[in-house]
Amino acid sequence: MNKPRVERKHSSGACQTFKNPEEFSSGFFFAVNFLRKLTGGFVMILVLAQGTSRQDLERLKEILRSEGHMVKEIGGVEDQVLGIVGKNYKEASYYESLPGVQKAVPISKPYKLVSRELHPAPSVIKVGDVAIGGDRLVVIAGPCGVEGKKTTMDIAREVRRHGAVLFRGGAFKPRTSPYAFQGMGEEGLKILREVREETGLGIVTEMTSPGQADLMMKYVDVVQIGARNMQNFELLKSVGRIGKPVLLKRGLSATIEEWLMSAEYILSEGNDQVILCERGIRTFERYTRNTLDLTAVPVIKKLTHLPIIVDPSHATGRREKVSPMARAAIAAGADGLIIEVHTDPDKALSDGPQSLYPQQFEQLMRDLYVIAPVVGKQLDYAYLDKAEIMKPRPEGHRAPATVVYSGVPGSFSHKACLQFFGGEVPLNNCASFKEVFEMVESEQAAFGVVPVENSLTGSIHENYDLLLDYDLKIAGEVTLRIKHNLMGVANARTEEVKRVYSHPQAFQQCREYLEKNPGWDLVAYKDTASAIQRVKESADPGEAAIGEGSEPLAGMAVLKEGIETNPRNFTRFVVITRNESIPGPRNKSSIIYSVSDKPGALFETLGIFAANNINIVKLESRPIHSRPWVYMFYVDLEMDMAEEGNKAIMDELIEKTEFFKFLGSYNKGLQEKP
Repeated sequence: MNKPRVERKHSSGACQTFKNPEEFSSGFFFAVNFLRKLTGGFVMILVLAQGTSRQDLERLKEILRSEGHMVKEIGGVEDQVLGIVGKNYKEASYYESLPGVQKAVPISKPYKLVSRELHPAPSVIKVGDVAIGGDRLVVIAGPCGVEGKKTTMDIAREVRRHGAVLFRGGAFKPRTSPYAFQGMGEEGLKILREVREETGLGIVTEMTSPGQADLMMKYVDVVQIGARNMQNFELLKSVGRIGKPVLLKRGLSATIEEWLMSAEYILSEGNDQVILCERGIRTFERYTRNTLDLTAVPVIKKLTHLPIIVDPSHATGRREKVSPMARAAIAAGADGLIIEVHTDPDKALSDGPQSLYPQQFEQLMRDLYVIAPVVGKQLDYAYLDKAEIMKPRPEGHRAPATVVYSGVPGSFSHKACLQFFGGEVPLNNCASFKEVFEMVESEQAAFGVVPVENSLTGSIHENYDLLLDYDLKIAGEVTLRIKHNLMGVANARTEEVKRVYSHPQAFQQCREYLEKNPGWDLVAYKDTASAIQRVKESADPGEAAIGEGSEPLAGMAVLKEGIETNPRNFTRFVVITRNESIPGPRNKSSIIYSVSDKPGALFETLGIFAANNINIVKLESRPIHSRPWVYMFYVDLEMDMAEEGNKAIMDELIEKTEFFKFLGSYNKGLQEKP
């Protein structure tokens, strides 16, 4: 864990982990000498047959080179893959006839390196502890321009408190008028550096000329290329050589293809850390500053592997329109947002009319928290704090910063881990829920993630019983929207299905759809991801599986999308731990207790909550296995019972119960209003 790690999703959707940057640099995207020769030739991807030996591979490369092709092995993907460039085009069938070649895929688009044809899986761009393009939304916020230390610091503290993970602020401002505020230059960059040191927010700022490269290397985490410079090709080459992440804004009148070709310039210089930013285009409409092209989001998702964020501030130019378009951008599938925020917009030196007040930004973030799960993402208020606690531990610390879950990669439990902790945390899968609890209790893992209830089918009773049996605490929770698809092998048809595999709860959640197909044989499986994998391996068109079919399980066909009975299908997962804690406010507590067998005993305990104005969000009874017809009560409360001021409430509960267990206080996720 002491070596830096670089991760990239490969063609199966799983993460390929490289133990050091040098190993990663040997992959396709950093083969700069090869990539810069792409212009003027055709590009073909050759997927090699399974089991191709190194000797056969070298023989194939010799054949290709003898015909005048440039050849490069593409690293960081699941299959053995070669990329070739040639001057004289030949059909794919010719290359498929060569020994060891299973499939040849021509790259037909003018943009090669940014194309999904070359890189089918989405890229995740790392900026310090922040991952753009992953399972958590990334919100970049701050003023249009750096105006002074106090104002900039005040804004940074506000946006950090409300969930922003990167800070935007211009030190160099290209303006339409030569008389407008042009930025503070290096003095502004020094202020941004202080923002990073105090708040931990990475810095995003604009570079306007190649001569600023040294300053960018010294002060900045993400280099922004503004709309007016999207086709400044010398500038694009320069940021490609810098090697830092680049936020590339779409030009004022640029087509999507022109935008992607600008990204191609950056990648062709060896830098694949590009984030695209839709910021509105110029049209004849005058009621907004620009026209925000949200259709670009799904189009970009289809054409390129690069992540895309949206800038509703510059797109609309008007404060009251920023939040609606920000919400719409996330619903459209954007990986994040860049929002202008100012503590006193009326006095801002640039773009004050489109800057949100901090309280407006706070409300927007609460809205995004609600919207995100619908599109399979999370807005995490504790994003940066979690990253700190999950970093490599000092020698001698008993618990490694590892997270365990039940199931296989691609399962909903795996997705819950990614959405709560991010993809940079070491994740291990277990064969059962009980094994998760055992791993955490024995301190072989710092945290475990287990499901406890579903909005359609109720509680997962096994895990409630395990919470009683093991001496562990709940440290957090995350809620996933569960969307089920009927998955089959490629070219299969629903009419052919005879047998369906899935977890029993998935069958319950899709009951209405399954009742319309009474002839299907339903076979229970340990989790949905394993069921899909089983059908994939069988290659039988008569078999299907129910599950999400996420990227680690790619290669399957969706026979029917969204077959759950109710689209409001959510599963709540809790994070369990023995000794660890997760930073942030604690606004929820869970307890277990039993009461004596006498009239009013339960009522007396509930009266304690009523008397102290404590809201009960869950109350469920579970039988005590050793005592038939005697029950434990599981209670979730909107309060921090561990807080010193609430000690008297806990003491009163203990006094009125026969058995009492405190499961922990934690953050229910949504940021509390001050």
